[in-house]
Amino acid sequence: MFCNQCEQTAKGIACTKIGVCGKNEEVAGLEDLLTHAVQGLSIVAHAGRAAGVVDNKVDRFTAEAIFSCLTNVDFDPARFEALIREAVKLRDEMKAKVDVASSAAAFTFTPAADLAGLEKQGAELNYIQGLDENEDLRSLKQIIMYGMRGLAAYADHAAILGQEDDVVYAFMHEAMAAITGPMELGDLVAMSLKTGEVNIRAMELLDAGNTGTYGHPEPTEVPLGHVPGKCILVTGHDLKDMAMLLEQTEGKGINIYTHGEMLPTHGYPELKKYSHFYGNFGTAWQNQQKEMPEFPGAILFTTNCIQKPKDSYKANVFTTGLVGWPDVAHIEHDANGNKDFSAVIERALALDGFTDTVDNGKVMVGFARNTVLGVADKVIDAVKAEQIKHFFLIGGCDGAKPGRNYYTEMAEKVPADCMILTLACGKFRFFDKDFGDIGGIPRLLDVGQCNDAYSAVQIAVALAGAFECSVNDLPLSFILSWYEQKAVVILLSLFSLGIKDIRLGPSLPAFVTPNVLNVLVENFNVMPISTPDEDLKAILG
Repeated sequence: MFCNQCEQTAKGIACTKIGVCGKNEEVAGLEDLLTHAVQGLSIVAHAGRAAGVVDNKVDRFTAEAIFSCLTNVDFDPARFEALIREAVKLRDEMKAKVDVASSAAAFTFTPAADLAGLEKQGAELNYIQGLDENEDLRSLKQIIMYGMRGLAAYADHAAILGQEDDVVYAFMHEAMAAITGPMELGDLVAMSLKTGEVNIRAMELLDAGNTGTYGHPEPTEVPLGHVPGKCILVTGHDLKDMAMLLEQTEGKGINIYTHGEMLPTHGYPELKKYSHFYGNFGTAWQNQQKEMPEFPGAILFTTNCIQKPKDSYKANVFTTGLVGWPDVAHIEHDANGNKDFSAVIERALALDGFTDTVDNGKVMVGFARNTVLGVADKVIDAVKAEQIKHFFLIGGCDGAKPGRNYYTEMAEKVPADCMILTLACGKFRFFDKDFGDIGGIPRLLDVGQCNDAYSAVQIAVALAGAFECSVNDLPLSFILSWYEQKAVVILLSLFSLGIKDIRLGPSLPAFVTPNVLNVLVENFNVMPISTPDEDLKAILG
């Protein structure tokens, strides 16, 4: 086992015995083997596209398979076995339609006859080290591959809502095929930036799917306490799952609560219209093992990020979509993408639910691009009048590793004449604090999920247009926290836009070598966080 794809990787080098995320050697090997199999499929699909042979089933599967390897998504060996066999099946079906040859091992890979054999193949693959003998070239290939996992996540989220673009699928196959063979440094750097560029298109598709289906988010107060009644807790990112669950639970006496990155869903008009969509319970993903034992209802995981469910609440947990854990009930979709959440509802009705009322205050969500740009004239006037001196985008992934209190302290120390934009689960470090307002506009604006990074980019681009300058010339600083591969691809997206001076933490990626880091520093001045006081002094002078 050798896994260094997340920020919390062991000793800042790699997990080699068991993942900090909880995956064992067998699952790690199966993830590598699935990635290997998808590369073989991509070789044929890339060649097929050049010959006019395009199969949407292959495209959708590729995104799902790559997304399944993202941190904290799937820990179920049986599901990986099915994905590996499907990848090879689709590859061989495409081979029958396309005249293509390749010397890559992935092109001719034959899966073992049973799960134990697949686990052995995965362990023997030595996947990461096999990407390239040169550590810098290997580092860049990892950046592309990990970026591809984030890109695949956004593409899958968008496709579920009917938003697809062949440009995205074509690049997935091109990139996954390319990194099977030798590549020059310059080509790898260019492909890394192209990964970010294509991801912007994927995020645009997802934004269109979310807002086109459920409306543009509106400023909305969300209770952080609870009320008496049966209950279901929904975590993850998937809005369609939330919509189906809300519809199926209407009138059943069950209140729906969000957890983690589902908090921003309270701002969508077509979701907030349900009276039993009550509030938010808990905070970020890494606290679930402390928080979920206290939730007296059913719990639904709709994408990443799952941790090993404790015995105290495991029987209450259900997964759906690509997320999976062994021996946890899984809700599948039918041929039309619809899901029957009866089992989740029955479990919620069988449990006690909340028996008292607790008021833990409220937070505001719903400050996505449509809302913020709707008051852009006020923001611009406030900047010109020097009422707003600077904008700080403080957001990204949260995690358990020490050092993330930096983001809480940074938000608290940002001067009162500055605005704070936030998104993703990093917000839970300070989301419930009162930062006041500037001219009636809240100083803390929650843009949404990590999936809503497109909104943040559009806000920055619009402000730059209004001031007739580049984003880099705006009084705007990016203070980002990262944990998994969605954050990796968002960072690549920012680089593809030419955005510089990004502060990143709490530690730099283990898969980035000193030479590759030097390239990023020279071209984009990316830098590690230091202390809030030092960084504020450097930013504001």
